[in-house]
Amino acid sequence: MRRPGLRRRRSRARRLATRILRPSGTDVLGFVAVGVTVAAVVLEYWHVWRRGHAPRPRERDEWLGAGAEAARETVSVAVAGYRSSTARENALLNLLLAYALSAATARMSTHTIRARGTFGPFRNARVGDRDIHHFVPGIGLAFVAGAVSIVTRNESLDRWLALPFGAGMALTLDEAALLVELEDVYWSEEGVLSVQIMLGTLALLGALGVGLRMMRRGEQQVFVAPVGSAV
Repeated sequence: MRRPGLRRRRSRARRLATRILRPSGTDVLGFVAVGVTVAAVVLEYWHVWRRGHAPRPRERDEWLGAGAEAARETVSVAVAGYRSSTARENALLNLLLAYALSAATARMSTHTIRARGTFGPFRNARVGDRDIHHFVPGIGLAFVAGAVSIVTRNESLDRWLALPFGAGMALTLDEAALLVELEDVYWSEEGVLSVQIMLGTLALLGALGVGLRMMRRGEQQVFVAPVGSAV
């Protein structure tokens, strides 16, 4: 007689194999969003390693030290690039990071709250007989950050306002299916729409950031002033 635990493990393995062999649209979006992000980080790390001061190890024992040196130089390059970038580019990067971290935290916290009832200080919120979903503070964060940016018209402030704006976007889009269906479908099949919208937005923001950097580098090549010309 088969044990129940063994049957459950085999059932999970079959479901996982099915998702790998026949991925859904949501799986594809997730692979694209995560894959592009990881590929960009790995390629930049390898680029810095090749051009930086970290030695190219010839023996296996040298890989750890050389890799750590390349990692430190990659961080230095990222910090220098952030400081030398325009306020608009920094705002877009902050928006992307705040969105990605908030989206992951929202999904993880809701899953934990459903299983255990709490996630640190967070739990299900109710006012009277109404559930307060996290798209409510999300809309508030995005509205306030956007309004302050419009009123102040201060580009140096926009990079910091992008953080609450990105977090508000993530909290709102994480429950996009609820707003479309006008009912609580977060954990139902219809709720997958929220995941698809979140992943699609993440891929779009990442592509926008990469495209903006590429265009800036292109401008430097095309519009560079000829040597000896008047400024």
